[in-house]
Amino acid sequence: MGPQNRMEQRIFIVEDDVDIARLVRHHLEAAGFVTRIFSRIAGVLSDAQKEQPVLFLLDIMVPGGDGMELCRQIRQSSALAATPVIFLTAKGAEADRISGLELGADDYITKPFSPRELVARVKAVLRRFEKPLDKTKITAGHIEIDTNAMIVTVRGDAIITTATEFRLLEHLARHQGKVFTRGHLLDAVWRDTHFVSERSVDVYVRKLREKVESEPEMPLYIKTVRGVGYRFEVPKNL
Repeated sequence: MGPQNRMEQRIFIVEDDVDIARLVRHHLEAAGFVTRIFSRIAGVLSDAQKEQPVLFLLDIMVPGGDGMELCRQIRQSSALAATPVIFLTAKGAEADRISGLELGADDYITKPFSPRELVARVKAVLRRFEKPLDKTKITAGHIEIDTNAMIVTVRGDAIITTATEFRLLEHLARHQGKVFTRGHLLDAVWRDTHFVSERSVDVYVRKLREKVESEPEMPLYIKTVRGVGYRFEVPKNL
């Protein structure tokens, strides 16, 4: 699954502050995107299934629900599960950011923000959908990664991953046995590391383990190297 052509790249903005919503719309449309603004949760999911936006910008606190619950519903929808989600919110505490990432968000922008920062981070998240030039299949034990189709299968069953999760797994599996620091993984997967903390890597590794490991608490593939980072291994005797 890849993004729409630039002329068709539609972003759903869920924000009840009219001034902020208009500001976001202005700068995203100036950057070439198409936008739709929702001031309430109602209707977002049903319209998204019809229009297939390339990205959601969600405020956490909006009438009729909250952005985190909407993110949860997006991740549970087979048609939308891989669509990037960025939280746009006044809540800036580390606990709030981690909660958003745990739900499958791809980024977290705290108000007040600069329009340049917003557009840069939207583009950075969408770049994770760009298919690599090296179109191959990586097989590691029970895991197969199709880099061209951006599909992961575990024991023959396709699993749903976000673009960020896919990029992280693909990078680790492509370099089996090599130990990567969190900083290196941020550079390789997130690319624009100015806005992202190393804690994000831990959250995404935990989410990947839940999807590809039989026992996430005793991982066979994605190993923690204490004090350093992570290493991908192919278990013996499978």
